[in-house]
Amino acid sequence: MAEPAAPDYQSLAMFTDRLRRTQAELAGQGVDWLAVGPSADLRYLLGSEGHLSERLSLLLLPREGDPAYVVAGLEAPLLEPLRDLLEIHPWEETQDPAAIVAAVVRAGPGGDAPTVAVADELLGVFLLRLQAALPAATWREGGLLLRPLRAVKDGREVELLREAARRTDAAWEAFIARALSGQTERQALARLLELTHATGLEPGFGHCSSGPFTASPHYAGGDRMIGPGDVVVFDWGGRLEGYHSDVTRTVVVGEPEPEFVRAYEAVLAANEAALQAVAPGVACETIDLAARAVLEDAGYEAYILHRVGHGLGLSVHEEPYLVTGNAQQLQSGMVFSDEPGVYLPGRWGIRIEDAVLCTDTGGERLNEAPRELTRMG
Repeated sequence: MAEPAAPDYQSLAMFTDRLRRTQAELAGQGVDWLAVGPSADLRYLLGSEGHLSERLSLLLLPREGDPAYVVAGLEAPLLEPLRDLLEIHPWEETQDPAAIVAAVVRAGPGGDAPTVAVADELLGVFLLRLQAALPAATWREGGLLLRPLRAVKDGREVELLREAARRTDAAWEAFIARALSGQTERQALARLLELTHATGLEPGFGHCSSGPFTASPHYAGGDRMIGPGDVVVFDWGGRLEGYHSDVTRTVVVGEPEPEFVRAYEAVLAANEAALQAVAPGVACETIDLAARAVLEDAGYEAYILHRVGHGLGLSVHEEPYLVTGNAQQLQSGMVFSDEPGVYLPGRWGIRIEDAVLCTDTGGERLNEAPRELTRMG
């Protein structure tokens, strides 16, 4: 397990509160236990993502009582900073950790036939072993409990997301100050990520596409040389104490063709329309439909390939998802991407993405890197 920083009183109180609120959800939904392995969910609850390996490492949170952590004995000392929050159950190499989990569970709510919710990122092999050790248990999807809690950020989470966005913006400002032509996609991305990490952000992710490859939203980048006339899309981010930034900017090398400029202005207007639609109580699909309406009116309906946004936090993609058909209502404290795009096969693609915070009075952009069309050398 990755070693947690020694938590101070304030952070221990924060994680205690998150555990208690999760227990209230368990009780309210009639679930006896929540099982969470190494993941962003674990970091949300305890401040550490844990160590994912072939050795079972599992937080067990009952609907009432103290949480337990079943962990390999060689990793148990790393949990010492959290001993005030947890009952630690180390297991040795010759023991069956699933049997230890079963013993802990049977001694608590639900007895031999508990209802157990399993967090989204628990490895399937571990779940199968737990199901064999607890044959009378009923199993539920743990994300139904945790996703609503994680979707609404507290003050500290918003502070970290805002600062991560600010630093990513600073890296972009430094990046566009130099020429782009003559670099491969990989080289250009490496320079952008180096600038991003230089701001103090931890490594996150990055994609760079150029020319006709920009028409593929998730093209990862390769050795194509960027040259005059090329459209180039950068989608990247870093992490601050586990919280992600996620931003996309589209630039052109030299002078663009008129149709590209027209499409860019439509995407920029769609980005703004989505932002203006944000408010507490508004359905997620309303934000998506606001952006789509702008792009459809501009004649690009056939070239919209994805939703307008996704939640952002300890994961790059999490609740809420801003997509047509999702009636979930926005709440103050939710943070998500605003990333409309159009993609013309064989020609070019355009995407403009910012992180947005839903406040009591509307949407607040967390990214302020230039959104106007940038022409690079």
